[in-house]
Amino acid sequence: MSGKIKSTETVQKATGEALNETGEIKNEIKAEVTAGFEKTLATMKDGMENATKGFESQQVKMKEGMAKAMKKTEEMVAFSQGNIEAFMKAGQIFATGMQGLSKNFMSSTQSSVEETVAMTKAIAGVKSIKEAIDLQSGFARSMMEKMVAESSKMTDASMKLTEQAIAPLTARMTLAVEKFGAAL
Repeated sequence: MSGKIKSTETVQKATGEALNETGEIKNEIKAEVTAGFEKTLATMKDGMENATKGFESQQVKMKEGMAKAMKKTEEMVAFSQGNIEAFMKAGQIFATGMQGLSKNFMSSTQSSVEETVAMTKAIAGVKSIKEAIDLQSGFARSMMEKMVAESSKMTDASMKLTEQAIAPLTARMTLAVEKFGAAL
C-alpha cells in the first residue's frame, strides 16, 4: 500500500505541478492575448487619431482654398464692374463730344449758307460781269479757306474726342496688365 500511496502522491504531485504549469501557461496566454488586444486597440486608436487629424487638415485646406477662390471671384466681379463703368464713361464722353462736334458742324454749315445767300444777293446787285467774277472769286477763296480751317478744327476736335473717349478704357487696360499680368 505504501507503493500505492507513493504513486498516488506522485500522481497528485505531478497533477499539481501540471496544474501549476497549466495555470502559468494560462496566465501567459492571457497576458499575451491582453497585450495583443491592447496593442490592437492602441493601433486602432492611433489610426483613428491620424485619420481625424488628416480629415481636419484637409478640411482646413479646403476652407482656405474656398476662401481664396471667393476672394478671387469678388476681385473679378469688382474688376468687371470697373470695366463696365469705364465703357459707360467712354460712351458718355463720346456722346457729349459728338454733340459738340455736331453743333460746330451745324454752326459752320449755317454760316456757309448765310454767306452763300449774302453772296447771291451781292451778285444780283452787280453792274458788270467783272464785278461778279471778282465777287465770285473772293467768295470761292474765302469759302475754301474757311473749309480748310473748319476741316482742321473738326479733325483736331475729333482726335481730342477720341483720346478723351478711350482714356477710361486705356486706364482699365493698364490696370488689368498691372493686376493680372503678374499672374500670367
